Amino acid sequence: MARKLGGPETWELEQLDLPAPRTGEVTIDVRAAGMNPADAKHVSTGTDPSRLPVAIGYEVAGVIAAIGPGTEIASGGGAVGDDVLAFRISGGYASAVTVPAADVFAKPAGLGFAEAANLLLAGCTAADMLRAARVVPGDMILLHGASGAVGVSVLQQARHLGAHVIGTASEPRFEVVRGFGGVPVAHGPGLEQRVREAAPGGFDVALDAVGTDEAGDVSLALVDDRTRIVTIAAKARADRDGFVVLGGSMPESVRFRDSVRARLIELAGAGELVVPVARTYPLDDAPAAVAELMGGHPGGKLALVP
Repeated sequence: MARKLGGPETWELEQLDLPAPRTGEVTIDVRAAGMNPADAKHVSTGTDPSRLPVAIGYEVAGVIAAIGPGTEIASGGGAVGDDVLAFRISGGYASAVTVPAADVFAKPAGLGFAEAANLLLAGCTAADMLRAARVVPGDMILLHGASGAVGVSVLQQARHLGAHVIGTASEPRFEVVRGFGGVPVAHGPGLEQRVREAAPGGFDVALDAVGTDEAGDVSLALVDDRTRIVTIAAKARADRDGFVVLGGSMPESVRFRDSVRARLIELAGAGELVVPVARTYPLDDAPAAVAELMGGHPGGKLALVP
């Protein structure tokens, strides 16, 4: 729980009694809590203090402990003991959480709890980027930040759509990009020339998951239609230069991201959308886990395990 603005060292682990779920609610015994940069950014110094206190964590996977009277989960049915995942919720950094049943879905049997808990925030963001850029089969995409959590999901979903991706990454992460169907190119000085050489036919779309000036400059140089340049990390630049910025609280994005959850779970259950998990931490070690997450190079998703 964040009761004041600041980093994870200021968060408090609290003991609370959960009331029985009401109609339309489900209580989940959490087996894994997904971790995302937004967990910390939304309560960092400089954000709006009127939101406090904030229960941390937007997605979990676990087992139904109780279900409200006359209630079904979003995927239908639902009973005590069922394995589930949930997103968009609040308070996921917990041993148990009561959430709206409309945000709870059956967990595919072949998907581990840590993977399931990290599927939907990154997956829905990636899907929203592809939607906003109007990606169609055959498109050539320049993807900045291809080896990160959102980037890896974009790679897989773009391949599912029949599009092609040139993805920027550091050289140690090239195999990740290749493994998920992209062609890696090193970011840094000379990037524009390198990506031109990698795609002599040019680019239809640019997707930015990093927000650097380099990403903005190269995207604008290579994609003429600014409505097909999409960022999730450079709002000021997008507003200034007239390309598209997305955010999880924007009404159109909220509606789309909620609508696509079931499809992404189906893809993951079929093995067509993989969530690489680098490491799990005990819930008590949340500050150390967030420090690794915000360091920028965890090598995959992180999860908290109560």
